[in-house]
Amino acid sequence: MGIREVLTAPRSPWQNAHAERFIGSLRRECLDHIIIFNESSLRRILKAYFEYYEHSRTHLALEKDAPASRAVHSPALGGVIEVPQVGGLHHRYERRAA
Repeated sequence: MGIREVLTAPRSPWQNAHAERFIGSLRRECLDHIIIFNESSLRRILKAYFEYYEHSRTHLALEKDAPASRAVHSPALGGVIEVPQVGGLHHRYERRAA
Protein backbone atom coordinates (compact mmCIF):
# COMPACT_ATOMS: atom_id res chain seq x y z
CA MET A 1 0.00 0.00 0.00
CA GLY A 2 3.01 2.29 0.19
CA ILE A 3 2.36 3.36 3.80
CA ARG A 4 5.40 4.38 5.78
CA GLU A 5 5.92 5.82 9.24
CA VAL A 6 6.93 9.47 9.51
CA LEU A 7 8.50 10.53 12.80
CA THR A 8 7.88 14.02 14.09
CA ALA A 9 10.50 16.08 15.87
CA PRO A 10 9.98 16.51 19.62
CA ARG A 11 8.39 19.81 20.69
CA SER A 12 7.29 20.64 17.14
CA PRO A 13 3.52 21.16 17.32
CA TRP A 14 3.24 22.19 13.69
CA GLN A 15 4.28 18.68 12.63
CA ASN A 16 1.34 16.94 14.33
CA ALA A 17 -1.46 19.49 14.21
CA HIS A 18 -4.38 17.14 14.97
CA ALA A 19 -2.88 15.78 18.18
CA GLU A 20 -1.70 19.21 19.30
CA ARG A 21 -5.15 20.71 18.67
CA PHE A 22 -6.85 18.03 20.78
CA ILE A 23 -4.30 18.26 23.59
CA GLY A 24 -4.64 22.05 23.61
CA SER A 25 -8.44 21.81 23.79
CA LEU A 26 -8.22 19.26 26.59
CA ARG A 27 -5.88 21.49 28.58
CA ARG A 28 -7.80 24.77 28.00
CA GLU A 29 -11.32 23.40 28.41
CA CYS A 30 -10.72 20.89 31.20
CA LEU A 31 -7.38 20.50 32.96
CA ASP A 32 -6.76 24.23 33.53
CA HIS A 33 -9.96 24.38 35.63
CA ILE A 34 -9.70 21.23 37.73
CA ILE A 35 -7.35 20.15 40.52
CA ILE A 36 -6.13 16.60 39.96
CA PHE A 37 -5.33 14.69 43.16
CA ASN A 38 -4.17 11.33 41.88
CA GLU A 39 -4.11 9.05 38.85
CA SER A 40 -7.61 7.66 39.42
CA SER A 41 -9.15 11.15 39.58
CA LEU A 42 -7.29 12.09 36.38
CA ARG A 43 -8.61 8.97 34.64
CA ARG A 44 -12.17 9.72 35.80
CA ILE A 45 -11.98 13.35 34.60
CA LEU A 46 -10.43 12.36 31.26
CA LYS A 47 -13.10 9.70 30.69
CA ALA A 48 -15.85 12.27 31.39
CA TYR A 49 -14.17 14.81 29.07
CA PHE A 50 -13.78 12.28 26.24
CA GLU A 51 -17.48 11.41 26.57
CA TYR A 52 -18.36 15.12 26.44
CA TYR A 53 -16.00 15.73 23.49
CA GLU A 54 -17.47 12.87 21.45
CA HIS A 55 -21.18 13.32 22.20
CA SER A 56 -21.85 16.95 23.15
CA ARG A 57 -19.09 19.36 22.13
CA THR A 58 -19.79 21.13 18.86
CA HIS A 59 -17.12 21.23 16.16
CA LEU A 60 -16.95 23.87 13.43
CA ALA A 61 -15.64 21.34 10.89
CA LEU A 62 -18.83 19.29 11.44
CA GLU A 63 -21.12 22.30 10.90
CA LYS A 64 -21.50 22.81 14.66
CA ASP A 65 -22.49 19.22 15.35
CA ALA A 66 -20.82 16.67 17.60
CA PRO A 67 -18.90 13.69 16.15
CA ALA A 68 -21.70 11.43 17.43
CA SER A 69 -24.55 13.28 15.72
CA ARG A 70 -27.57 14.31 17.80
CA ALA A 71 -31.22 14.51 16.83
CA VAL A 72 -32.93 17.91 16.67
CA HIS A 73 -35.70 18.05 19.27
CA SER A 74 -38.97 19.82 18.51
CA PRO A 75 -40.42 22.36 20.98
CA ALA A 76 -43.30 19.94 21.62
CA LEU A 77 -40.97 17.72 23.68
CA GLY A 78 -40.93 20.20 26.56
CA GLY A 79 -38.73 22.87 28.04
CA VAL A 80 -34.99 23.24 27.70
CA ILE A 81 -32.95 21.94 30.63
CA GLU A 82 -29.23 21.90 31.26
CA VAL A 83 -27.40 18.64 31.78
CA PRO A 84 -24.08 19.09 33.62
CA GLN A 85 -21.10 17.23 32.20
CA VAL A 86 -17.45 16.82 33.23
CA GLY A 87 -18.34 17.45 36.86
CA GLY A 88 -20.38 20.58 36.04
CA LEU A 89 -17.55 22.22 34.08
CA HIS A 90 -19.53 22.00 30.83
CA HIS A 91 -23.25 21.69 30.11
CA ARG A 92 -25.42 20.24 27.38
CA TYR A 93 -28.87 21.67 26.75
CA GLU A 94 -31.76 19.52 25.57
CA ARG A 95 -35.53 19.44 25.64
CA ARG A 96 -37.32 17.17 28.09
CA ALA A 97 -40.91 16.87 29.24
CA ALA A 98 -41.48 18.28 32.69
